[in-house]
Amino acid sequence: MHERRTVFRGRRAAGFGAAALALALALTACSSDGGSEASAGGSGGSAAAPSAATDPTPPPTPTVDPATYRHALSGALGPLDSALRAVDRAGEGGALNRALDTAAARADAAADALQTTRAPDDATAGNSQLASALRALGQDLKSARGDGGRCATSPRVELGTAQSPKSVQEAGRSLTALGYDAALRLPRTEQAKHRRLANGTLIRDGSRGGLGRLTIRNGTGTDAVVTLTRGTRTAFSVYVRQGSDTTIRSVNSGSYTVYFTTGEDWNSARSSFTRGCSFEKFDDKANFRTVRVTGGTQYTVLTFTLNKVIGGNATTSRVPPGEFPS
Repeated sequence: MHERRTVFRGRRAAGFGAAALALALALTACSSDGGSEASAGGSGGSAAAPSAATDPTPPPTPTVDPATYRHALSGALGPLDSALRAVDRAGEGGALNRALDTAAARADAAADALQTTRAPDDATAGNSQLASALRALGQDLKSARGDGGRCATSPRVELGTAQSPKSVQEAGRSLTALGYDAALRLPRTEQAKHRRLANGTLIRDGSRGGLGRLTIRNGTGTDAVVTLTRGTRTAFSVYVRQGSDTTIRSVNSGSYTVYFTTGEDWNSARSSFTRGCSFEKFDDKANFRTVRVTGGTQYTVLTFTLNKVIGGNATTSRVPPGEFPS
């Protein structure tokens, strides 16, 4: 191997000593043919060794403190729990409707709060489930609100058929089992009732002293209450079960408007059915006369069939619930 060395002798030029020494070292090379070796990076150059790139590992996301989540959960559910207890205590009517309005608003507020609350990893799914269930509960509380009118199902019956209270209970139990108290006191509910009166029961009965006779046949498929009025006064109301008929005797002479309502579950306190109600009246008046004739007394006998029949000649019209006589 031949070695070629360049040496600078003599007086060192000011400012170039270090550069000359560096150049001398750079020109020292080994070559089989006396030439200097070219670096892989090009003639006379040197290539820098590639450095291994390392991706920085992101720091772990801090987990939510369970105690912090419990505090947020309590703050969201506390006002709602108080409102639901008020629904449980409220009586039917305006007091219950006001309690339902308040509870619905607080259910929505609780759902909003939980949707923006960060939960620990083990509670994330349960927190989301509870928020959705509370949103649905708010809607059901609004829908259950009674209008206080005819054919009004009790809000407690409506809530008894809703799915959201069950969903709230399931989500609450899931979180409570993990150590996050999500218990709520849901208001009591009631099962749908099927109250009926005996066929022919007189619900209202004014003074009757004539000889007129009225027979009512109910083929509508539901129970009915038939009411006869003279002017603005109710003469009598009678309960007629489905598939049955009844006869009212001693009807006084006069011209009567014949109303009838059909449905399920007779609420005597409201004098109305609570489900599937209809309100109608016959377009023609029922005219009764009791008169003395030679050899005796002549009186009117009428039959009203509530369902449509072939050959029937009586037409009916719908009546707004508020105009139906009580």
